[in-house]
Amino acid sequence: MISKILIANRGEIALRVLRACKELGIATVAVHSTADSDAMHVRLADESVCIGPPPSRDSYLNIHQIVAACEITGADAVHPGYGFLSENAKFADILEAHGITFIGPTAEHIRLMGDKITAKKTAVELGIPVVPGSPGEVLPENALEIAREIGFPVLIKATAGGGGRGMKVAKTEAELEEAVSTARSEALAAFGNDAVYMEKYLGKPRHIEIQVVGDGEGNAIHLGERDCSLQRRHQKVWEEANSPALDVEQRMKIGQICADAMKKMKYRGAGTVEFLYENGEFYFIEMNTRLQVEHPITEAITNIDLVHEQIRVASGNGLSVTQDEIQFQGHAIECRINAEDPRTFVPSPGTITHFHAPGGLGVRVDSGAYAGYKIPPYYDSLIGKLIVHGRTRAECMMRLRRVLDEFVVDGIKTTLPLFQELVDNPDILSGNYDIHWLENHLAGDKSH
Repeated sequence: MISKILIANRGEIALRVLRACKELGIATVAVHSTADSDAMHVRLADESVCIGPPPSRDSYLNIHQIVAACEITGADAVHPGYGFLSENAKFADILEAHGITFIGPTAEHIRLMGDKITAKKTAVELGIPVVPGSPGEVLPENALEIAREIGFPVLIKATAGGGGRGMKVAKTEAELEEAVSTARSEALAAFGNDAVYMEKYLGKPRHIEIQVVGDGEGNAIHLGERDCSLQRRHQKVWEEANSPALDVEQRMKIGQICADAMKKMKYRGAGTVEFLYENGEFYFIEMNTRLQVEHPITEAITNIDLVHEQIRVASGNGLSVTQDEIQFQGHAIECRINAEDPRTFVPSPGTITHFHAPGGLGVRVDSGAYAGYKIPPYYDSLIGKLIVHGRTRAECMMRLRRVLDEFVVDGIKTTLPLFQELVDNPDILSGNYDIHWLENHLAGDKSH
């Protein structure tokens, strides 16, 4: 059994993991940079270790320092949260070599799904539907031939990419050369790898993802889908479970396909299989081998604690439920509250002067923020997540409208006003939106 978990992350996700550990009676170690010494998870953890100065590369990405913190404190497991080292196969290997449990998939599965080309080939082998695209890496000299076979418009994507970096659209042959060149340059700068591949560009798809959990022994379940179509610059802003676009039959069919694939892989831990969905068809785009930011909405509709499941599986105790025991109840929406200007999305670090989280039935706020907390400028701008659950989507919307008016964060700019606009928009109320909707309706987003 795991007795002490080091949480290799910061912010709301570190606090989320810490709470799960406390509920399970497991001791906790918080690591932090000098910029995060007064963070909430640091205050609440049983022990804390400073692992370096503010830059991520010197602290939260410093594998040596994190392993040293495990040895100093006697932590026998590490939960990586999301981001940072959560999908770093080398980190998983090093922990294993030191006899420390990595609460996540095997290094092999992280590598397999971390490279987009390999992931797509694997998806085909596992029976998961994929987007038509190149069989492997695209080079400048073969790009035109491949694009003609796929058919314009096409999407150029970094094989090691994520977050929209190294991603370019070419609508015509004339645009292709520059799109490939720019994507390769961005990929090299962001990931140290300029390899790109090509896919058919879908016009108005939704972004649907399936939550899966496996025990590493050939047992796996799915926990339904999340609709993450409201995005800006390929970053999710608002997520829903279940999707307004799917019916029960579609949900269970694609969910079972993903669960069966995880069984074949003998996948261990939580993961998310991501799709574009258009005209009733699903197209695999990637798999995230970690906990997702938006996992709470799945927890809301299934009443299953995903972090508890991660820890159970990592401890060798298997899954707590079978597929036929899972019941989907109601509807949930998550709004990502960022320290950003709600129009330009320029980050707004600074000191929170007043902070009041809303409450009531069906309301959850995951945040490490508090009055007097100083948001550092070095990290992601997410300061909290507002999760609302209702018996129906309409009830969920009514509840969301109410709690947005209750939520107070003063001293900095936040995206709260954006959600107050969205919750009254006819398209959002009817669920009629796709991955381009938000950018097409944001006059303040000058990047598009």
